Amino acid sequence: YLQEKLKMDTISDRDLWLSHELLKTLRSDTMTQEERAIDIDNYTFSNEVLSDVADSLANEKLSQRTDTFPDQRNYFTSFYTNYLVNQVDFGFLSASYQAYTGGAYYFNPGFNALFKIGANDLFEDYKLTGGVRFASDFDSNEYLFSVEDLKSRLDKQYIFHRQVMKSAGEYNITKIRSHELMYLVRYPFSQVSSVRATLSLRNDYNTILTFDQASLKEPDTYKSFAGIKLEYNFDNSISRGINIYEGMRTKAWFEFYKQLDGKHTDLFVIGGDIRHYQKIHRTLILANRLAFSKSFGSSRLLYYMGSTDNWINFSTTTPTFIDTSEIRINNKINWVYQAVATNMRGFSQNIRNGDAFFVLNSELRWPIVRYFANHPLNNDFFNNFQVVGFVDIGTAWTGWTPWDKENAYNTQIVNTPPVTVIVDKRRSPVVGGFGYGIRSRLFGYFVRLDWAYGVENNIILPRVFYLSLSLDF
Repeated sequence: YLQEKLKMDTISDRDLWLSHELLKTLRSDTMTQEERAIDIDNYTFSNEVLSDVADSLANEKLSQRTDTFPDQRNYFTSFYTNYLVNQVDFGFLSASYQAYTGGAYYFNPGFNALFKIGANDLFEDYKLTGGVRFASDFDSNEYLFSVEDLKSRLDKQYIFHRQVMKSAGEYNITKIRSHELMYLVRYPFSQVSSVRATLSLRNDYNTILTFDQASLKEPDTYKSFAGIKLEYNFDNSISRGINIYEGMRTKAWFEFYKQLDGKHTDLFVIGGDIRHYQKIHRTLILANRLAFSKSFGSSRLLYYMGSTDNWINFSTTTPTFIDTSEIRINNKINWVYQAVATNMRGFSQNIRNGDAFFVLNSELRWPIVRYFANHPLNNDFFNNFQVVGFVDIGTAWTGWTPWDKENAYNTQIVNTPPVTVIVDKRRSPVVGGFGYGIRSRLFGYFVRLDWAYGVENNIILPRVFYLSLSLDF
């Protein structure tokens, strides 16, 4: 039959396939079990066998259609939208330090609208990210644009960040416009460890808002800082669900900043963050965190201890920030930046302050519904519903130890001219908190509700409620 087809030059792909199957059958009848086994180191694909059969049959001229790879073409970089985020938010786009303007007050963004978009190219060699945060006061807005080059093992990233905020001092309100350029490089040692270096250039433009004749005469000020940050990261944790992990996360860093338009403005920062997640039974997890940091040099970084990240405070009796008339700050030090040291539940921000902090957090996380169901649920709220018990212990201080005399919060000044009285408050530098909470994802947000009791000078304080939108610690 095949010989007749060859003479007529009408052999088809189906004829070749039939001959191939016939040859396989004839060969299999005479092969042993060992010969029938597939040799993965010397394997012949079916289309190659088909080609061999066709060559053996084509003693004369034979034309047939064969499958081939498409012609090679050049790849031109093209991008597609990776994600698009539109949401109500209570946080910042960037974790940059806030500028310190002389009045102890940490700016909390409050209610704002966040828009963020990301784009990748086809091979994910390049990533583009843009974001904007519109504040409810239409004034304290924030912008971010990032370009990532992930083509080689050494990852590179370029970031532009602009932030506007207001800092309320004792006698005035300062509007701060911060512009920051950052260049990041990351080198991975393995799938779980890497090092990162960040070069930054930042300019802070400060304006005293006018409300009387004296503030009208205040000139605008500018500060420009250049800096470098070195980090080591280790992360072998495995996600078992939202906010449920197993394993360890570790980060250690060193920072150096220098004011370009000022003398004796060196700022050094060292710190570390160690987190361990221990599985107790199934999805019941004990999460522990140890975080610390210390700044030193001619300039300093001021830490305010207290509360949680992205705290949404609707209370009329519990302030978000403790006034400096109650918890004083050492104004003899040249503070240039400020940040919040969290978590310290049971207190407001500024329960302790200084150029160093130390905090230990421990949480027992129990996704109770999924634990008893023993399988993922279709309902997102119940699938991520968690009951949490926690303990926080920590302190912030100025100087080399928490008991250093440089800690201004140990005293209170009562100024009644012509008499000034300095009261020794005998505050213990270490504070703590304990309590319970619930977590779940609602309308796409991971919502945290915490009820905490603060402990200061061995006295249990009234309960404080926290509503926040953040993950982990």
